Formats: sequence, C-alpha cells, structure tokens
Amino acid sequence: MKMLVGKIPSELLAKILEKLKPGDKVIVGPKVGIDATAIDFGDYVLVASTDPITGTEEKIGFYAVNINANDVATFGARPKWFLVTILLPEGSEFNDVITIMDEVREVAEGMGISIVGGHTEVTPGLKKPIVVGTMLGEVEKENLVVPNPRPGDAIILTKGAGIEGTSIIAHEREEELKGVFGSNFVERAKAFINEISIVREALLSREFATAMHDPTEGGIANGLHEMADINGLGFRIFANKVIIREETRKICHFYDLDPLALISSGALLISTPRDHAKFLIERLLSHGIQASIIGEFLAEKKRVIIENGAERPLKRPESDELWKVV
Repeated sequence: MKMLVGKIPSELLAKILEKLKPGDKVIVGPKVGIDATAIDFGDYVLVASTDPITGTEEKIGFYAVNINANDVATFGARPKWFLVTILLPEGSEFNDVITIMDEVREVAEGMGISIVGGHTEVTPGLKKPIVVGTMLGEVEKENLVVPNPRPGDAIILTKGAGIEGTSIIAHEREEELKGVFGSNFVERAKAFINEISIVREALLSREFATAMHDPTEGGIANGLHEMADINGLGFRIFANKVIIREETRKICHFYDLDPLALISSGALLISTPRDHAKFLIERLLSHGIQASIIGEFLAEKKRVIIENGAERPLKRPESDELWKVV
C-alpha cells in the first residue's frame, strides 16, 4: 500500500514503535502522539525531540529551530542545545548553506539556545533543501509534563489554527494572493511566521497541563487525534470555539483548504482539568496570548466536532492541506 505525502499512518507507526524497548532511565519513550522523549538525570530531566522541515525553502533555518524548540517546550522544558543536519540538492551554491546556518544561528542565539553539532551534505535526488533538527532541553523533575490527557479534561487552543501554513502559503503564493487580497493582507499573513514559537505559553501552562501538544502536520485535527491516542480517548470539539484568524480563513477558502488540517505550528493544544481551565485562560490572556476552550476529552472513543448544532466525526487527516498548494 502506497502512502501519501506527510506523516505515515498512525496504525503503521504504532506497530513499528511497539517493537522498541526504551532503557530504564527513559521516563517517556516513543509512542504515537508523543513528540519528544524524557530521560531521568536525577533532579533534572533531559527532554529531546527531532523534526525535519520539508514543506518550505523560505526561512527553513528559522523553522528548524522553532519547531524543535516547540516540541521540547510541550514537556515543560526549556530548550537549550540544538543539533542541525542540512541536506542540499545537487547544484546548490555555497551561499545556500551559509544562509541557512545564519538563520539557525540568529534564531538560536535569540532564544538562548547553543548550537552543539550537526551535519551538512549535498544529497543526490533532492529537489529542495531539507533541514533536520534535534533539540535538547532540561526541566526540574517536578515541573516535567508527562503527556497524560484524561477524560473530562478541557482542551485549550492558543493563537489559532493554521498559523504556520498560512505564513508558508503567503510566502510561496505571494503574487497570486496580492492580486486577490491586496498587499497589506498578504504581509499580515506572511508575518504569522513571527508567532511560530509556543515556548512562552508552554512554560506558562505547564503547572496546570496534563498534556501539551504542538500541532504540526495535519493541523489541529491531527493534533487532537494524536493527543487522544496517548490514552485511547475520544474528544468533543465545538467549531465556533476554534480560533481561525481572518487571513487563515480567507486563504483556506480561496484554495479550498480545511484550516483544521493545515499545519499549525504556533498554536498550542493544552489538556487541563476542567476546574483549572478558566484560570489558565486568564493567565494566557494576561500575557497577550489568545486562547480558547474548544472542547474536552472523552472516555468514550468517539472523536467529533459540533458545528451549527450538528455533530459529525472529526476525521484524522490523511495528509496536510499544505501539500495541495506548495
């Protein structure tokens, strides 16, 4: 069976991961829906994650640092050390690798992250650069967020669906979109790239979170499924509570894309006990971070969205909507 572009099917991934045997110091090992690992170092826990950047060439070094930092932060850890692998197509220029590394260095320095290693090469068969990052962070053991969403937990979404996808499409299809929506609209959409980091809101939320997740490929919809997969839960989401900003909504309508299935780095999904949800929303808002309670996790296995009073299944995306455009 041939696979579509993007993440491999969760059922296949689960079969692969169940064969792996983590060591005795591993607090959180490989599992569907888990984006990082946590390793016991006594009073502190080392948190590590790795992710490639494949959907864009624009600011690829910027994305590599931020996307990997986000995954580490969802465990309540502060990102501190970064390794980067840069794969370039044949015929690339010296300046291509210099540009990427300059982006990586500038972003890392701005976040207090040290670049501690990596690899670079020109790779046969590539059509565009691929950057793979590995981020390491640390957190006091008492502040570690071990992903454990529970039935009845409220689900909070910060900032909005499709943030990263909106920015990528605005960069990749800039001239076409300017002709439809105007230059100011496109510049606002492109600027979504500046909201890609969720480190600040993750650290603000860790005290109350039973799980946090940075929804990347497959967007909010896939992120919800991945969180529910951790403990075999269901969920109920209310469409009118999901934050979808004007630029995202209009771009998705123009290209006939589902904003809930568009890559959404920059958003944070948080599972928290219902009696903590209102306080956490207020904390995030007080720091200028838009947030909304969009639903709850269920013991029942159904995974649904309620829209215009009607309940329907919220299906797991087979592929990210971004691939229809870029």
